[in-house]
Amino acid sequence: MNHKELDVWKVSIDLVTLVYKLTEAFPKSEHYGLVNQMRRSAVSIPSNIAEGSGRNSWKELHQFIGYAIGSAAELDTQIIIAKNLKYIDDKTVHEVFEILEKTRKLLSGYKKYVKTKY
Repeated sequence: MNHKELDVWKVSIDLVTLVYKLTEAFPKSEHYGLVNQMRRSAVSIPSNIAEGSGRNSWKELHQFIGYAIGSAAELDTQIIIAKNLKYIDDKTVHEVFEILEKTRKLLSGYKKYVKTKY
């Protein structure tokens, strides 16, 4: 299946877009720090889904989904840090966590499905 047809990929792209928009308002001093880390973690999620989908086996896809799950955990931590530093408000945190949790659930389900294929 083409990764662009996967709901998990589509939702993770929405997450990336949201992370880019919310980090635009972070202090300039964070441009090479937290902003860079959050964006890289977010981008890593759909990128790993895509890369895994382009590999030659279900086992490799399973591994790359695991990488995407790890990146989602990193982003979760970075959002908490941004909230603690008051770079994002509670409403925005809730919005980001909502789409992040949806992404994580989809990743988990997809990983279980892929595991049955090898």
